[in-house]
Amino acid sequence: MLKKFSLISGFILTIAIAPPATLNAQFSLDLESGFVSTGYNDVRIPGNQGTLFSLNEDLKEKGKVFYRIKLNYNINSRHILSVLYAPLTTESNGTIPVDISFAGEIFPANDHIDATYKFNSYRLTYRYEIVQKPKLDFGLGLTAKIRDARIALASGNVSGEKVNIGFVPLINFRLLYHPAEKFGILLEGDALAAPQGRAEDVLVAATYSFTDRFGVKAGYRILEGGADNDEVYTFSLFHYASAGIFINL
Repeated sequence: MLKKFSLISGFILTIAIAPPATLNAQFSLDLESGFVSTGYNDVRIPGNQGTLFSLNEDLKEKGKVFYRIKLNYNINSRHILSVLYAPLTTESNGTIPVDISFAGEIFPANDHIDATYKFNSYRLTYRYEIVQKPKLDFGLGLTAKIRDARIALASGNVSGEKVNIGFVPLINFRLLYHPAEKFGILLEGDALAAPQGRAEDVLVAATYSFTDRFGVKAGYRILEGGADNDEVYTFSLFHYASAGIFINL
């Protein structure tokens, strides 16, 4: 079930709209956009025979703009469903002073290489709000994640790629503490570790509600993880600075 487990990782600085704890709206929309950069991105394909190299240290990689879209549905005050679309594609290029064996191809030393790393995430989450108090909300749930991953290298007439589409189950959690009526501290995310790999997507943020339908949050998210098996070795970490809105419909 967790075969070929793979993950993303990074940290986010977010500004988004946050619903207050007592809100009973059925639908809410969370839109984020901002800047993403790489902490590390180590690759070896195949996992038992390829050359281990870094997409952001051996090659040069620039940060880029990202976006995430999430739609929440409150079945009632305690039962929450959400769907998330979180695309991620980075590009890097440069030369490496050794031959690179990648996906059955040899990329000669010192030849210019263009690399693409894609890790799009589609998630369906159910969460049950266990605690609902004036100053504290806490919920746990399950996330079904579909990953659409691709790592590709190109150099002159030589090219190779590894494509993977797979299912990953994750544990979902959300903790919101209100030290003041409109101000809150939020911890939420999806995470799981297994012998096949690990995955963490976790946000810590401060929130402020302007109205029952509109607020903001600023925080720091970590997306980190990867997989190690005969077909692929890949572990990565991404840092995000994001801004967005959360609208209660």
